[in-house]
Order: sequence, then C-alpha cells, then structure tokens
Amino acid sequence: MRQHPTVLITGASSGIGEACARAFAERGARLVLAARRRDRLEALQAALAADSVVLPLDVRDRAAVEEALAGLTPPFDDLDVLVNNAGLAAGLDPLPEGDVDHWDRMLDTNVRGVLNVTRPVVRGMVARGRGHVITIGSIAGQETYPGGAVYCASKAAVDRLTEGLRMDVLGSGVRVSTIDPGLVETEFSIVRFDGDTERAGKVYEGLTPLRAEDVADAVRWVAERPGHVQVAEMLLLPTDQASATRTARR
Repeated sequence: MRQHPTVLITGASSGIGEACARAFAERGARLVLAARRRDRLEALQAALAADSVVLPLDVRDRAAVEEALAGLTPPFDDLDVLVNNAGLAAGLDPLPEGDVDHWDRMLDTNVRGVLNVTRPVVRGMVARGRGHVITIGSIAGQETYPGGAVYCASKAAVDRLTEGLRMDVLGSGVRVSTIDPGLVETEFSIVRFDGDTERAGKVYEGLTPLRAEDVADAVRWVAERPGHVQVAEMLLLPTDQASATRTARR
C-alpha cells in the first residue's frame, strides 16, 4: 500500500465503515466515502482531517454505482483499497416463516452490492497493476445458525466470491482479503430487528462484544502488510465468543 493511499469505503456512514474511515484517515489516506445517507457522510467528512469526497449511493443500484465511480476525478479515481463494508441482516425468523422482502434486502445488499462495486473498481486496479479489495464478511459465512439461513447464505456467498476473485486476479498485483467478524456492537442488530433497540441490546447482553474500531484496526492492518503479503482470510471474534452459537455470558 502506498504511503498515502486512496481508499473507497462502502457503508461509511456508521459502524464498521465509519470506524474504517477514521482509521485510514489517521494514516493520511485520501478517502472516498460511500453510503446511502448523505447527511451522515457529510458529517463524517467534516469531522475527519482527511482529503475526501462523499458518494451518496445505494450499492444495490448497479447503474448508480457505475455512474458514481465513473464520475470520480483525479486523484480520487486512483483507488488503492476498496473496503466492501455495506451489508445488513434483516429478521431472524425460521425460513418457512421468513419475510421475502428481508431476503431480497440481504441478497441485494450483501451479494449483488459487493459485485456491483467490486467489478468496476477491480478493473481499474488490474489495469494499474496494484490494489487491494477487502470485504467484510461474517462468522455467519462459515457457520449457519437457527433463523439465519438467508443471512448466512449471503455471507457464505461473500466468502466464495472473495476466494474466486483472488483466483481471477492472480498475477495482476491486486490483493484480495476477507475479514469475518463475530459479534460486533453497532447498528447491525437494530437494523435486523427493525429498530427494536431492546431486542437488539439482548444480542450483546452479558458479554463484551467487538467494537467497530476493533474491526477497523484489523482492516487497516491487513491493508498495511507489505505488497508481497496477502492476508487471504481473517476470523475476528470477541474473547467471549467461540463460534456463531457459543458465547460466554455473565
């Protein structure tokens, strides 16, 4: 990674994405901040001591993504790192009772959204002979849990896409990584439970979860490895978690 890289972060308006923006800004990175909520992006931009632009967009909209990326001007079009962070879980119902709108949101964001952003970005990276695609997966991509079939499937797809991309760009100078966190206390559970903060809080009750900053620190560490080093996969768990379904609660 160059000394002052240009980093595109999706889902940058909150949680892990916002923490990644702050972490890279500390290293003097140039930032392209992408998310749906313009007001939050602009507030983050104003708070950071970094050269940055905001891209208000929905990763599910392929045409809008391609137009936004094509509209980047120098030096922001010379991307060194893509952090594919935009993603969500919706609902926790058994599959026979699942909400199909929830399924569409998860698959469109977690799978198609990653594809929509990665394809145009990685083309430029391959052409320049350098770059790094870091995608935020989940322990749910490695283990399925009750009520999470579709979300887990979407994150398993992320892992397979990441592995396949690594093969497809082999020899190009582009690195490809995935970071799979366990329990991270962000807006994730609030979104999953449609704003039910009480139910969301119970997800982390009695244990110490990861913070968004912990994941951002891992993302930056992976990006900062020497050019000949590629961290293919990282599983990042809180000490109180041993698997997708095994936690220590007090």
